[in-house]
Amino acid sequence: MVRSSFIVSAFALMSAPAAAASYSATLSTPVTGRFIARDIVWNCGAAACQGSTQESRPAVLCQSLAKHAGHVESFVVDGRAFATSELERCNASAKAAPKQGLASN
Repeated sequence: MVRSSFIVSAFALMSAPAAAASYSATLSTPVTGRFIARDIVWNCGAAACQGSTQESRPAVLCQSLAKHAGHVESFVVDGRAFATSELERCNASAKAAPKQGLASN
C-alpha cells in the first residue's frame, strides 16, 4: 500500500506544471513599454518593470534586463530582493543609457 501511494505521489509531482516566478525591477532611468529580454516579457512603467517566467536563472534575467534597459536599482524574485553583490554583478552588463523607442502597449 505504501509503495503504491509513493508511485502515485511521484507521478503527481512529475506531471505538475512548474510555477512561474514573478520578477520586479526598478531602473535608475525608468523606461516605459513592453519588451522581451532573454526568456521574459518585461512590462515597464514609470515606477518599475515586472514580468514572470519559468526560467530559473534570476541572475541571467537581471543581466539581460540591464543590458536592454540600463542600470538596475533593485531586482526582486518572488519577494526576495537581490543583495548588493548580486546587483553589482547584474549591472556589470548594463548599458550607459537605456534603449530608446521601446514598444508600448
